Amino acid sequence: MGEGSAGNPVIVRLQGVMVDLFPGSTRRVEMSARTVDEMIDELDRRWPGMADRIRDTRPAIRRHMNVFVDGERANLDTKLPPGTEVFVFTAISGG
Repeated sequence: MGEGSAGNPVIVRLQGVMVDLFPGSTRRVEMSARTVDEMIDELDRRWPGMADRIRDTRPAIRRHMNVFVDGERANLDTKLPPGTEVFVFTAISGG
């Protein structure tokens, strides 16, 4: 339980498009979470429905979403040591 405590939280940065979809959310969120999956659960606790935007029913991160932990692409099991910075944003595609 001591990991990711309020004294040394993880920092989650949400893309503006996510913030626009969930009134009251912010681009920078501090929270306690040990894995990306726990982080998504906490985002959903704060802003119901956010988990469905990020995670599918397999469960896995949705194809059109990107989650990076300290600059590396992450999956749901990726560990989040205290002080970790996580970026959540939609994939960009073109044609």
